[in-house]
Amino acid sequence: MTARMPNPATLLPQVNEHIQGLLKSVQGSGVPRSTLELVHLRASQINACGFCVDLGTRTARKSGESDQRLHAVAAWRDTPYFTEAERAALALAEAATRLADRSDAVPDEVWDEAARHFEDEQLAGLLLMIGVTNLFNRLNVPVRQPSDQQDW
Repeated sequence: MTARMPNPATLLPQVNEHIQGLLKSVQGSGVPRSTLELVHLRASQINACGFCVDLGTRTARKSGESDQRLHAVAAWRDTPYFTEAERAALALAEAATRLADRSDAVPDEVWDEAARHFEDEQLAGLLLMIGVTNLFNRLNVPVRQPSDQQDW
C-alpha cells in the first residue's frame, strides 16, 4: 500500500504538536495506560484503520500488554480477559465511535457503567482518547497510511 499523501498532521507541524499535547494531557487524566491503549485499539478496529491498529498494538505491547488480551479486544464481550472497568471503557469507546449507528448514540446504561468506574476527570480522558483516536483514524484511512510509514 502506498499513501496518497503524507499524513495531514505531519504536513502542518503545529497541528501535530497540539495533538501530541492533547495526548499527553489524556495520559495524565488518571485512566490506566493499558485502558487507554485498549480503547485506542478498539476504536481503530471499528474504523478499519490499519495504521492505528498496527501502531496501537505495538505500543500496547511495549507498555506490557499481553498478546492474549490484544487479540481478544475485538471480541471483548466474549472473553474473560478484561476487568469491569476496561469493559465499561470499551463499551464507551464503541458507542462514541459509532455515533451514527443509533438514535441514542451513547445509551444511559453505557454511560452509567463507565461513570461507575471512572471519575469525571477520567471520563474526560477516556472521551478525549476516543476522540483523538477517531481523529487519527479519519486522517490515516483517507490517505491510506501504510502501517510501516511512521511512528507517532
